Amino acid sequence: MCSSRSFGWFGRAMLGVLVLWSASAIADDRYAEARRKMIEAIESTHRDVSLSADHGRFDAATLTALGTVPRHEFVRESDLGRAYDNRPLPIGHGQTISQPYIVALMTDLLHVKAGDRVLEIGTGSGYQSAVLATLGASVWSIEIVPPLGERAAKTLAHLGYAKVTTKIADGYYGWPDNAPFDAIIVTAAVSHVPPPLVQQLKPGGRLVIPVGSAFMTQELVLVEKDAQGAITNRQILPVQFVPLTGGH
Repeated sequence: MCSSRSFGWFGRAMLGVLVLWSASAIADDRYAEARRKMIEAIESTHRDVSLSADHGRFDAATLTALGTVPRHEFVRESDLGRAYDNRPLPIGHGQTISQPYIVALMTDLLHVKAGDRVLEIGTGSGYQSAVLATLGASVWSIEIVPPLGERAAKTLAHLGYAKVTTKIADGYYGWPDNAPFDAIIVTAAVSHVPPPLVQQLKPGGRLVIPVGSAFMTQELVLVEKDAQGAITNRQILPVQFVPLTGGH
């Protein structure tokens, strides 16, 4: 049995540990309220566009994932105060981190489940990859701009997203070595759906992609491949993305 003196020392030591832990937890979660407001803004935006968007209510898992991922870790230091605003932010090299509402919509359309294999074209900051990994997917993500891809890889590794694998390449051609995929997401606009991506999609899989030119109306398109390999396309919502670049 501990003496009263030893118990007092032990108690003070444990209290110190708890105080340090609490301070750390508070510091790590100082954006919790901002994330909560971001989710409210996403839901409000979806209500506003529900008449024009061909999509129903968000799955709770999608909103939980966005409410969990620390978006402030994926923006520039100068944008930390706006990290959870419901709008896109520049990340350098002419690219952006997408508006949270669009991230939520594209993620929800994929119907990602734990254990799914997902291909992402356009790593950007790495935020979309983190959201997909939080849902339990294994993610292969391609970025054509080396500084962005390298920075995203470091950020994802630092935050412990071990299920995300990245590489620098032209995403138009996909990642055939790791195909087929349960879902594919493209975060840059194309004039047409790339045939290599359709080929790398599993039967029963879904591909979400913005289609259109940089200077004309773009549509977010859901491509579905049925069990027999037949393809159907469905327009979801007008959007505006930077164009997909590469040798194609």
